[in-house]
Amino acid sequence: MLTLFTASAIIFYLAAAVMQAKNLQQADRFAPARVKGIALIAFAAHSYAVFLDLHRPMGIHLDFFSVGSLIAWLVVALVLLSSLRQKIDNLFIGVFPMASISLIFALLAPDTNIAKDFATGLVIHILLSIMAYSIFTLSVFQAVLLAKQEYMLKHHRTRGLIRSLPPLQIMEKLLFEMIWTGFILLTASLITGMLVFDDLFAQHLVHKTALSIIAWLLYVALLVGRHVMGWRSQKAVRWTVGSFTLLMLAFFGSKFVIELL
Repeated sequence: MLTLFTASAIIFYLAAAVMQAKNLQQADRFAPARVKGIALIAFAAHSYAVFLDLHRPMGIHLDFFSVGSLIAWLVVALVLLSSLRQKIDNLFIGVFPMASISLIFALLAPDTNIAKDFATGLVIHILLSIMAYSIFTLSVFQAVLLAKQEYMLKHHRTRGLIRSLPPLQIMEKLLFEMIWTGFILLTASLITGMLVFDDLFAQHLVHKTALSIIAWLLYVALLVGRHVMGWRSQKAVRWTVGSFTLLMLAFFGSKFVIELL
């Protein structure tokens, strides 16, 4: 059953991504509603695949690749919801293949951790961390799209991608809305971590804690720079990608070392 739903999600995700890519090359080749409809089918299959993967008889299964699939699922959910109020359908081209890859690894890779029951406080901390990471993942896709848009505008290329995107100011506003949301969730995650763990700097947590705090400080600097010094475009993109890189190392790096090495 898991294999069937995973395979279905992968096929429909890739179909939606290809259709959106063709729309980018030739405007409105496929109706947006049709692309989103196929994406929703993929998302529904992905939802059930995640449910089957996470819920095991012994408890909740949160190994390296299962968490990756869960994050991809949440990123897709955020993109689909955001596409209802903003013209960001071209994010499908990057997000859907990413979700497909995460599903492949979750299905085929061996388990790196056993399923178990978690205390309520720890579950809240994990969920906040996953939501924060998902929002920041989406912000990186948005930042890359923003950088590409600005580059093409500077070089007077107004066809293709540029014609399908909202104005630059709206793209920037959307980026910082994502960053603020992720920052609030990351702050809540760090606070709950302090409450849940007796020692955040224990040997198995020290790298994750240190990198998460540094990433949090970088996001503080980015938000201050934006609102005090007016950082925009390329500088904002660089800080977004740099902060996310540290957060990725904190979130997945420590998990990779503990479970796979």
